[in-house]
Amino acid sequence: QLKSFQNLGGEKNFVFLSKKIEPLSVLEIAPLFDGLKKELARNKFSGPTFTESYCWPPVAWGYDVVVISHQGNDPLLYIPPVLTLLQLESAYQALPNTSGVCISLILCPGWKKAQLVSDLLKTYGKGCRDLHPMLIILGQNKEAASHVEIQGCEIVVTTPYNLLRLLEHNTWLLCRLCHLVLDEINVLFSDSTEQMFTILDYYKKATAQARGNPPHQIIAVGTQWNKHITPLIKEFMKDPYVVITVIEEAAIYGNVQQVVQPCMNSNKTAELLKILDFTHRNLQKVLVFTDSVSEVEMIHKALKSNSVVSLKKHKESKCNAKCVLERWRKMHSSGTPVVLVLTDDCLQPLGITDANCVIHFSFPSPRVFGQRLHGMTDNFCTVIKDSSVGQEHTRTKSVILLTENSSRHTPGILHYLKHAEAEIPQELHDLAARVLESEEDEKFSRPLCASLKTFGICKNRTACPDRHQINLSIDMAQNIPDEMMETPERVTILPLLIVHATNYFGQIVKTQKDQYTILAKEMRDYFRVPGHRISVNRVEKSAFYGLREGAVCHRVQVVESPAKEEENVVCKVTIKYIDEGRTSQVNSDQLLHLPARFQSLPPQAVEIVVCKVKPIDNEIEWNPKVTDHIDQKIKGKLHHAKVVHTLGRTVWVDPMVGVTSLSSLRMWINEYNIRSEILSTGLGTDNPEHVAEIQKLCRHMPVLDHAENLEHFTKEDTAGLEEASNPQDTSMQENSPERCNTSLSSPWGDVAQTKEVEDFTLHQQKGCHPQIKWFQDTGTVTVRVQILSAADSKCKFSKEKVVFSAYSGDKLYLADLELYQSIIAEKSTCVIKDTEVVILLVKEKRGAWCKLLKNKNVHVSLDFEHWEESEDERPFAVG
Repeated sequence: QLKSFQNLGGEKNFVFLSKKIEPLSVLEIAPLFDGLKKELARNKFSGPTFTESYCWPPVAWGYDVVVISHQGNDPLLYIPPVLTLLQLESAYQALPNTSGVCISLILCPGWKKAQLVSDLLKTYGKGCRDLHPMLIILGQNKEAASHVEIQGCEIVVTTPYNLLRLLEHNTWLLCRLCHLVLDEINVLFSDSTEQMFTILDYYKKATAQARGNPPHQIIAVGTQWNKHITPLIKEFMKDPYVVITVIEEAAIYGNVQQVVQPCMNSNKTAELLKILDFTHRNLQKVLVFTDSVSEVEMIHKALKSNSVVSLKKHKESKCNAKCVLERWRKMHSSGTPVVLVLTDDCLQPLGITDANCVIHFSFPSPRVFGQRLHGMTDNFCTVIKDSSVGQEHTRTKSVILLTENSSRHTPGILHYLKHAEAEIPQELHDLAARVLESEEDEKFSRPLCASLKTFGICKNRTACPDRHQINLSIDMAQNIPDEMMETPERVTILPLLIVHATNYFGQIVKTQKDQYTILAKEMRDYFRVPGHRISVNRVEKSAFYGLREGAVCHRVQVVESPAKEEENVVCKVTIKYIDEGRTSQVNSDQLLHLPARFQSLPPQAVEIVVCKVKPIDNEIEWNPKVTDHIDQKIKGKLHHAKVVHTLGRTVWVDPMVGVTSLSSLRMWINEYNIRSEILSTGLGTDNPEHVAEIQKLCRHMPVLDHAENLEHFTKEDTAGLEEASNPQDTSMQENSPERCNTSLSSPWGDVAQTKEVEDFTLHQQKGCHPQIKWFQDTGTVTVRVQILSAADSKCKFSKEKVVFSAYSGDKLYLADLELYQSIIAEKSTCVIKDTEVVILLVKEKRGAWCKLLKNKNVHVSLDFEHWEESEDERPFAVG
């Protein structure tokens, strides 16, 4: 193998090559079609980059190529040379003259990347003969694949799942295939392993049956090595060119053995001596890395006292780099084991690349880790890492000393060791988990992760910038008023802003005595008077204003304004329509003074999430086709929905049904179910765990300090809205049985707020409120109190009240429930079970209760698992 440092643009770049390649770093001499070069120049292409200068030549020559680079998700690593190959029409004359099949196939990990690749092909294909590139994204509907026509198309861009759907209806699709490109190979293999090998088998059979001698090529590019790349190279490629520009990934290809050695921080030096005793029998050149001068001196002294001959180098050393390097070489040539203790900043000046072993005395950051491994690159194996290659064939070793103080960079190193298939001790998993927990705490002021809300899961929490736990001060800063949610089993929703297929902003509409309708009329009448339209001289962030758009008047909040704004100077400001949920930019002089009486009602806009449906094929975003379809279908139209969960100002609904009112008959007609509409596109699938994951999230709510709660409830009215200015910030609530009773109120403050704080204080003194779920039939109400192993339980029934208390462990739980309607106390019962307490309330009057309690309680919710409705009572068809 070949490896080198190349100096491009003043920075030193590493490249590891399986076969020699002369880099072509200037566009004018790059092996590309002339028309393509002009098109690249016209689009202000600044390359080729360092990686492109090495991978373009073998791709353009038609060889199989594997590229691993930090730039490995960039399609320009392969698009220009592939387009160049396709200009050589003579190379494909031996292919069967079959219509409906392609010459080049590009597999991408998802629809979004496929769309990007398709767009780039159209852009840069202008300088070439027309290849008719085609993007194919199909749904799961069986008839969709049968309707796809690939007449005259020479490049197809798709995903593994979509290709397999195509192959079910067109087994000849690959019979003319010459170039198979695997974009982001590490993601393809990790997310769709089975599908990838099925496709590769199809390709292998197709190439084996090809007539004549047509060219065949596989190009695989990615950012990380994946264990499945080894069988890809061995079983499906012909002596490929391997280009790796990331040292630590080259170490995996070069079969460097990674070892993690747990030890106490106080025992590191003794552990180092044990390792060196082992390496002296097997390995002759050892680099011991640490991050401080004092540790270099300490280690050097310890080695000397234990009769281990060693060298040392740090920035304060008297011996210069040339002197150390000469001694390093001389000691090895004389047959003496060589140990060099050094700080990280000394390796590059020394230029050592022939070590057999690297010992990380100080725990490395991911960046430093690669630099240290560079000291062994001369000894990276040419044998691809394989499970059949035993430890005896390993020529290089990297040993990490893991102590209780090694926590800072553990997640990054753990991630690397996993895909390097190293043995990982439990201590590293534990340390990494603690760091990730700490990093999650640092995100506590960030918005709640949109993917978590929308699908119940975030696939990459480590990289996700947002929060994955409840923050009461943000998520529950504002709650939906009780009068909006009187009957959560059926609310009327008006979606006004469609974020994507299952996430909207809109209004919960009341058909009778709607305060917001009254407010809109009062605002319209008020601002109709010219003298009332008072422009604002100085706009303040988070403040509320009026905005007149024709005959309609809106309440808006400023969410972004210029950092330095002078009075009477017109500027652009970003506003949020607090009763609709959308945002917009307006001139500051359009904002009007909003009297306090128009600010008394809380915002009407709520966030709406449709549950139990997600994109197909493990995608993490909705295809725009689905979102556009739902947008056209539901925006501005009334819907009935059942609320299955709430958090702050977010409601999760299942189902949500489009309805039409027949006023003459006083009835509603169901037109469509949104979830069913999404499934009918073929681009959505069931997500049965969604609601359970949201409830699980809310069961782990943090318990705020009592003083912090009181401070939260007495903040300025605008504080909550400022936190919720971003659509991702608005949310709703449900508390866990572990959370002590708190009465949370709207930050729009009124007299009731004082009473709620008093109630909160009282319950803090008495005990914690358990989580309660309830369901009913015509004669009884069943109340399920979620308490494990309840002890010393007491349950007192009266006509309109139930008071329950019990201990679980050392924690006292108390529920004081003022019932919505009367019960027969002497017939009601309480049964203690292992995981819950079941209270059966016998109704005084038979019939349905629209709610359990007179006043809303955040700890009480409907038990939809046991909820049953008669056909007459059911507000809409479920599912």
